[in-house]
Amino acid sequence: MKPFSRLMEKVLHWSEHPHATWYLGGLSFAESSFFPVPPDVMLIPMALRRPRCAWFFATVATLASVLGGMAGYAIGLFAFEQVAPLLHQAGYWPKYLAVREWFATWGIWVVFLAGFSPIPYKLFTITAGVVTMSFLPFVLASLIGRGARFYLVAWLMKLGGARMEAVIHRYIDRVGWILVAAGVVVFLVYGI
Repeated sequence: MKPFSRLMEKVLHWSEHPHATWYLGGLSFAESSFFPVPPDVMLIPMALRRPRCAWFFATVATLASVLGGMAGYAIGLFAFEQVAPLLHQAGYWPKYLAVREWFATWGIWVVFLAGFSPIPYKLFTITAGVVTMSFLPFVLASLIGRGARFYLVAWLMKLGGARMEAVIHRYIDRVGWILVAAGVVVFLVYGI
């Protein structure tokens, strides 16, 4: 059974769609404010298939992600009471409380690190609005963190090229099943 290989083929097909850049921008925007799927699922195949455009794709992902982060900030600032029940339902409430503590301890550095890491960025953008973090430093930290992440991904795909695509194809199912198993273990152990 190779569901991840089939999914990879679909994503590679989507990455060649004439509107793929718009999809990348939309996904990047949505992921920073409310959607759970990271833009890397579009950025990686787009940069693999069109390495000459990798920097452009990283720029689109970065700018759209920062705009989405601003939307997340606005959600936290103006609509948190409406969003809080959704955080409870989705199981994000304990993570939200942890993020609040991180903001109190680390301030702006949390936004930078969250922008670069695989941690759900939307938690940080919404929380930045809730705690009314200074907006300009929030935007700058988002721009640096998200830019560093997406340009690194684009650079790795551009550097790896066809060899990287072959390696991804060879190991995608193993890695996919390992991540599923790890997710199940985390869920069983921590009840997240």
